[in-house]
This record gives sequence, structure tokens and C-alpha cells, in this order.
Amino acid sequence: METIPLLRELSETPGLAGHEGPIRDLVRRLWSPLVDELREDGLGSLIGTKQGTGPEPRPRLMLAVHMDEIGLRVTGIEKGFLRVTRLGGTDRRVLPGAAVVVHGKKDLPGVVGMRPPHVVPKEQRKKPVPWEELFVDVGLSEEEIRRWVRVGDPISFDRELVELKNGLVAGKALDNRASVAALTLALEELSRTQHAWDVVAVATVQEEVGLYGAATSAYGVKPDLAVAVDVTFGRQPGVSADDSFPLGEGPTISVGPNFHPQVVGRLKAAAEAHEIPYHIEPTPGRSGTDAWAIQVAREGVPTGLISIPLRYMHQPVETVAVKDVERAARLLAAFAAGLEASFRPQWEE
Repeated sequence: METIPLLRELSETPGLAGHEGPIRDLVRRLWSPLVDELREDGLGSLIGTKQGTGPEPRPRLMLAVHMDEIGLRVTGIEKGFLRVTRLGGTDRRVLPGAAVVVHGKKDLPGVVGMRPPHVVPKEQRKKPVPWEELFVDVGLSEEEIRRWVRVGDPISFDRELVELKNGLVAGKALDNRASVAALTLALEELSRTQHAWDVVAVATVQEEVGLYGAATSAYGVKPDLAVAVDVTFGRQPGVSADDSFPLGEGPTISVGPNFHPQVVGRLKAAAEAHEIPYHIEPTPGRSGTDAWAIQVAREGVPTGLISIPLRYMHQPVETVAVKDVERAARLLAAFAAGLEASFRPQWEE
């Protein structure tokens, strides 16, 4: 499977938090030939199981990536224009001039507009535009727009993936479609490798609004061990070097109270054995990822986290290095294949 075409298809397919249908259909198509069983849970997370070769009852390894994305939601219709608010952690500073798709009774292309600077009071021109002054224009009359759009309809960014120099790509929703790509590539690698544990790949929903899909899917899967894959802050101007990581030099492995020491140790050992470059990411508290919800599911799940460095988080031009996606995939596959049938994480006294 070629990485850039995979990233392109995943990035450009809509799948807003709570409205993941289109991206779920795509992931189902991608995963169907790579797993032995595929199902959807009550909240909409997609769960694919690839059976291991160890003796039954086999332990279960859950590999979790969230497939939802941030966007906008219609809050009102005013003289043929749509008033909007955020859906997830959308940053209103990047909205003016953005191309969008309104997902009403049919999809409608639109643009995010605001008053021209000539008519804005001088003291307000350097401030972010407040939500109540932003609107979406789809080019329809009041009567037409009320026929096709309702308050509450979601709106996604309309952005094609762009290939930059030096193996970088930029596009919307790479938080967390880059990780969906990594898990898909890992499943492809595992199809050529024996692994003792059952591997349960989960594309979770509603991470961007509360980690809900991770909590419910972890309860249903009841894994013996879990690894979540997400993105972390990539090195860029204005972001501290202590809080970010270079693109193209490998994924990160998180350490902290959210992560089981033996899972962390196994991830590091797998990376080193397969000569996969990585960085250690200290996470002293809440990780803010699916790992946070999975860790406390049922009676508790030993959990780890792999992250792909990403620039411009929660903007329509999120940027990652293709090599980091591929290295995260290799690390997932190597970690899964290296779990012995008898291994169970234990807390050391």
C-alpha cells in the first residue's frame, strides 16, 4: 500500500466528530482484507480483529486511533447566510477565507466569510474575528438554503492534501488520519507476520469532543494491553523545543502516569531492535488522547502511546513527514509481533 495515496484518501474524506460515517466506510474498506472480523460498536467505532497464533484463550492487544476530525456546526440561518460555531477544538483565527463543505440534506460547497477590513473599526482589525461575526456563504437564497440546511448540520473543511518538499505532506484532519494510515500499514505488515496475541484494531469516534469512542470500545474489547496512536506537536516557530519534536526523525513514545512502564519498555525495545528512530515524550499528567480513556476502562488496561509529530495542529494545513507515519506503522507491527503468548504486563514493586 502506497503511503501518500493512502494519506490523501484518508485526509480528504470527511468524518466530523459525531458524524463519522464517510470516514468509517473508507476505513472499513481498507481494513476488510486485513482482518478476520470487522464490526461496529454502539457508538460507531470500527473494530477489526486479526487472530493470533497462540493457544486459546489468547490475550488481546488493542491498537486505537481516532478517525474523527474537527470542523464547524450550523447555529443559525440569517438572510441566506449560515451562522456557525466550533465542532471540536476548531481555531477561529484560521477560518476567514476557508473553503468548506456544508453537510446538509445534500453536500454544499461554501466559504467562510466576514466583513471586509474597510468597514471594521480600526481597533478591532488586529483581533481574532468573534464567532458571531463569522458566516458561511453557499451562494443560495434564504428559501433555497432552508430547503437544504438545518441548524445543527456539520461543516467540514474542503482541502486537498498537498505534497511539500522533503517528504512532507499537508492537509486537513491529519490529526488523526496520519495515525489511521499508520495502523492500516501496520495491519498490512502483520498480514505477512505471525503474532501470538489477537490484534484488535479500533478506529474510534468522538475523540475530539471527549474521548468517548475510546472509552466505550475499550469497555467492549476488554483488552489485556493497549497502544493508542495519535499526533504530537511538531517543531515549528513559536513552539518551545521542550514541547515539540522534529519532523522526519521518528515517532515519539510517551512516558508518564498514563502509561504502563512495561508497555513503554517493550515499545522502546521493539524500536531499537528494528532500528526505528524515536523520541521519548514526557507526559506528566493527562495525555488528552484515547490512551487516557482506555487506561481506566473496566478494571484498568496497561496502556502505551505512540505519537506522530505534526505541525499546525487543528488547522486545515496540518503537516507531517511521510517517514514518521511509516515508522509508526513499523513500530506497531514489531511491537505486536514481539508479544509472547505468556506475556502479561505487571506492576513492579
